[in-house]
Amino acid sequence: MISRRQFLKIMGGGFIASAALSTYAFAIEPLYRLRLTTYRFTPPNWTAGLKLRVALIADIHACNPWMTIERIEDIVARTNDLKPDLTLLLGDYSAGMNLVTDYVHSRDWGPALGKLKASSGVYSVLGNHDWWEDKSAQRAGHGPTFGQLALQGEGIPVLENDVVRLMKDDKAFWIAGLGDQLALLPHAKYGRRHWQGVDDLDGTLAKITDMAPVLLMAHEPDIFPSIPDRVSVTMSGHTHGGQVRLFGYSPVVPSRYKNRYAYGHVVENGRHLIVSGGLGCSIAPIRFGSPPEIVLLELGEDAA
Repeated sequence: MISRRQFLKIMGGGFIASAALSTYAFAIEPLYRLRLTTYRFTPPNWTAGLKLRVALIADIHACNPWMTIERIEDIVARTNDLKPDLTLLLGDYSAGMNLVTDYVHSRDWGPALGKLKASSGVYSVLGNHDWWEDKSAQRAGHGPTFGQLALQGEGIPVLENDVVRLMKDDKAFWIAGLGDQLALLPHAKYGRRHWQGVDDLDGTLAKITDMAPVLLMAHEPDIFPSIPDRVSVTMSGHTHGGQVRLFGYSPVVPSRYKNRYAYGHVVENGRHLIVSGGLGCSIAPIRFGSPPEIVLLELGEDAA
């Protein structure tokens, strides 16, 4: 039979462990960890000899104290150190929670992201919070949002259902970007009973005029089952890897597909999806088992 002293030791140990885990999840992993995750593969429909280094930045959620301007500037510097051919921003620059000491305005995070450098350019899409935090865009039912204006003001194109054709070593490829799939909130005053997206997959892909490889940016990964084989790689953020991830499983994922598209390199029927764990936090400032990350794609390279 367990004694009172043994019981108190067990309870005390459990309390200390819980406190330590809580401290790590709230004060260490979200604030001080930053990893580089690299995926190296040759996608389908890929041009022989085309090699691309693509840096992905997702879900910054600028706010104090969790994602300060100084931290964003450090992320930018580390990304530039990778010497990417392309840097792609996958949306959600605005804060996504109320548990902050102060909000960081687009007039501040815009210039910080404007320091990103890549030999073939920096391109972006918007995320749901970039729409949700803009009350004027919600009332109007359309953009441009203040986040879009901030990015464009720094010379970073926002591909809102648009494409751009690029070249590297005399080999062509396309960057495509979708409008956000959850852009407009339900609101009786505006006649919206459900979330409405501003995405147009068919219209976007119709702008591609040759058979060069296509890299598609889509903030939410839920569009992936609808992506045709024509697209070589789809790149998304939004899920944050669930923010809490244990043994490859996330208890809560903001996706109707749950863990199917929660995180990582997903291959279905020969089609490739990369879901970044992102950098900031949404709803609550907690990360456990899903540290902030910069993603590097080495495309056209054989896996090590």
